[in-house]
Amino acid sequence: MFALPIYYRPAAALLCVLTPGLRAQEGDLAERLYLSGERAYAAKSYKEATETWQQLLQSNPTSSYCPKALLKLAQHQIETERKPEAALPFLDRLKADYLKSPEAAEGMLLSGKLLLLHAHRPGELKDAMAEFNRVLDLYPDAPACAEARFELGRAWNLLGQWGRALPQFLDAFRIRYDARVAPRAMLAAAETMDLLGDLPGCLRMLQQLRTEFPALPEAQEATWRMAVRVKHRLQRPALKLEGPWPQGRVKWLKTPLLLQSTPEGDLLIFQNDLDRTFRLRGPELTPVGPSSPSARALVSTGKGTLWTLTKNALIREETPIPQPIGTLNAISGAVLDAWNQLWIADAKVAALTVLAPDGTTRTVGSPPLQALAAQPGGGMVAASDSDRKLLFLDQEGQPRHIIPYGKDLPAAFRTVTALGSDGAGQVAALVDGGDYGEGVLIFGPDGTLLRQVQFKPLGISGRITSVALDRSGALILCDRRNDVLLRLN
Repeated sequence: MFALPIYYRPAAALLCVLTPGLRAQEGDLAERLYLSGERAYAAKSYKEATETWQQLLQSNPTSSYCPKALLKLAQHQIETERKPEAALPFLDRLKADYLKSPEAAEGMLLSGKLLLLHAHRPGELKDAMAEFNRVLDLYPDAPACAEARFELGRAWNLLGQWGRALPQFLDAFRIRYDARVAPRAMLAAAETMDLLGDLPGCLRMLQQLRTEFPALPEAQEATWRMAVRVKHRLQRPALKLEGPWPQGRVKWLKTPLLLQSTPEGDLLIFQNDLDRTFRLRGPELTPVGPSSPSARALVSTGKGTLWTLTKNALIREETPIPQPIGTLNAISGAVLDAWNQLWIADAKVAALTVLAPDGTTRTVGSPPLQALAAQPGGGMVAASDSDRKLLFLDQEGQPRHIIPYGKDLPAAFRTVTALGSDGAGQVAALVDGGDYGEGVLIFGPDGTLLRQVQFKPLGISGRITSVALDRSGALILCDRRNDVLLRLN
């Protein structure tokens, strides 16, 4: 056995004594570096914070504070810098080098959410879903599991697999009722139940959400969704004219032509004489986006911005340079789906035109359509006057329900002037002609006729060009001739 010379032994002994102390100092330093970064970040000194955490990673890569720092650096890129792609290297290192750390589960969850965010077609969901499943498989007791199940449910919903989505939403709040994602999971579960045709289950879940989390925004969302479903599908009161809306405003618009409800509950109004769209929020009317002469359709995006279809171009509020849309020249409606694809109907073209986020286009066969409105779950409702049918389409543009124009009515109508919808699945159809005359119908998500009224008995004699559903279940009509909005409730 090799032995150290006598004159080395005191130094070696001293080194053995000092090593634990040095390691303790390194551990203390790693903790101080991490906490120093947190202090700087809380003070919004982001450069100082990120440099401090980078220094920690370089000086002591084996510290238990390194995975915490990597997670913080990734979150900084997403939440503060708004550069999700810059977060991926930090998340990849976290998963590769610190798989056994508690932060690895959060890193996988965050990585999956980024992949889900950037998926633009069904085939791109598999990597995101794999990340969520790894969280559940590797860290079954981690707090991240609740949100992983919620995100898995969202992915299944995007695929139109509502039956596979629902158990994930239910488990997301059942396994951790105190999880931050619990109210969102309950709301998503209720909406998925409705997509599956379980209205009683949907209403019970919405009521449970209101009871358990009364102060949260999700409870407010549940309140109106529950109220409009009860009103339209269960109570079905007769529609009555309340008069000009907002109350007391008469001749206050300049030839209103188009209406569109927003996810936030506002109303978008295109005024033809002003070539401009306006947002009505409470009593305030403010212009939205650039000038858009001859608007044919309004699309309210999930990001709170407006897209306008004119006679031959798409105008986005965020990039107001008109984008040509080919040979379409009789645009009759447009909706934005969950993949951020724009579906455009044309009254003279026997196809739906689909514009992808990357600018590519494709067509989906259909008869020429006179109107188009979105539905929850990625579907849409279209009106075909040539076939005299309403088409309830799935997210691939294929018919789920086909409703003849006169079904369940005392007399058939001839044309659909406009369609409107709400976020809870109801669809309003503005109709005219035939023995029925002019009026408005409200349908459920499966095409069931819920409520209907003819305008003549109500004394409505203007030129009604558009219709919208508000969050209380009322109908807003756009009267172009009299420059006014009318409310039916």
